[in-house]
Amino acid sequence: MPELPEVEAARRAVADNCVGKKIKKAIVADDSKVIDGVSPKDFEAALVGKTIVAAHRKGKNMWIELDSPPFPSFQFGMSGAVYIKGVAVTKYKRSAVKDTDEWPSKYSKLFVELADGLEFSFTDKRRFARVRLLENPVSMPPISELGPDALREPMTEDEFCNSLRKKNIGIKALLLDQNFISGIGNWMADEVLYQARIHPLQTASSLSKESCATLLKCIDEVTDFAVEVDADSLRFPIEWLFHFRWGKKPGKVNGKKIDFIKAGGRTTAYVSELQKLTGNQAVKETGKRSKRSTSGKGGSADESGSEDEPTEPKVVKGRKTSSGRNASSKKRYNASVEDTDGDEDEDNNDVPSKSKRGAKKPPAKSKLKGGKNGDSQRQTRGKGGAAKRNHEESDDDLSNSSGNRVEDEEEEA
Repeated sequence: MPELPEVEAARRAVADNCVGKKIKKAIVADDSKVIDGVSPKDFEAALVGKTIVAAHRKGKNMWIELDSPPFPSFQFGMSGAVYIKGVAVTKYKRSAVKDTDEWPSKYSKLFVELADGLEFSFTDKRRFARVRLLENPVSMPPISELGPDALREPMTEDEFCNSLRKKNIGIKALLLDQNFISGIGNWMADEVLYQARIHPLQTASSLSKESCATLLKCIDEVTDFAVEVDADSLRFPIEWLFHFRWGKKPGKVNGKKIDFIKAGGRTTAYVSELQKLTGNQAVKETGKRSKRSTSGKGGSADESGSEDEPTEPKVVKGRKTSSGRNASSKKRYNASVEDTDGDEDEDNNDVPSKSKRGAKKPPAKSKLKGGKNGDSQRQTRGKGGAAKRNHEESDDDLSNSSGNRVEDEEEEA
């Protein structure tokens, strides 16, 4: 799914091209799975005539500040993306809408035309995103429940190390927990653990102070660099695991074999030769594959499709060996890669889940409803005609169990 760098690239594009302009027209999709808690007509009426003041982001959530509330808020989910007509915006590969497609796209969930003629759209091909209309996004779920932003609110070394000492869970599961630190998803977690030479199943509390410091440094480096290049994966250093981790295919990074395991309920790429368990503790992954979906109540939803249901970790014996580190390189990657197309599973839960398990719901149809005219932050299937708005994915979901704070939708690496 789009992670912090991709969402930050979208925020910047909106800030650079739309701030100070009045909304002339809005068209909101009649899709209650994505458009959360408000009718398309009411959503449109709340936008038209308003002026865009700023675009903000925390973790993997973005919201647009208008000259008066309420404000549109976007939880990008698995394939959410921002498009601005005539403007290049970095986006997650699987989110991509072709330039030759109709405009606005049939996958558009919110389309806006500004007074100067500029048009932008938020699309979601797989319908795991959530678009909300909130009076104060910062004080409401899901944003209010997020931990420190990995880019704008970096922890100090002491804060980070002290926090890890209290966490008797696997380090990757902890990195995916958006309440612990927000913005890090599956590819980022794999990358920083590879760079820091830490095994994904290493118990967080068992990490040495040196390993904690190294991990924090790698989080900062990977985040800063990915944001600096606007999440353009072709510009990521060739030494990064990112370029070789997709599709669970046999491969090597820097001459070392890539292995795949489950960590934090997610398919995880790592280099066993370099990322070795240290001390005598590691978590053991257990659990069965399940279906989950949103409860539709505020930010408490686990808006995923298929994933592995995480369970309480068990401590098992590990092998003792030394741990090293590898700082991220600034060397550019010039070869063509399909940067995220191998991300096959839903990677979308940004907040704790509090919903109860429910029954299956039938597929929901989505169509566009016609509209009526009436901060400075740290950088970086069915047959038919074109008028039908059908979805690639069926809405086959169950409400998820309570108490899950980890972003646990499995991503096929």
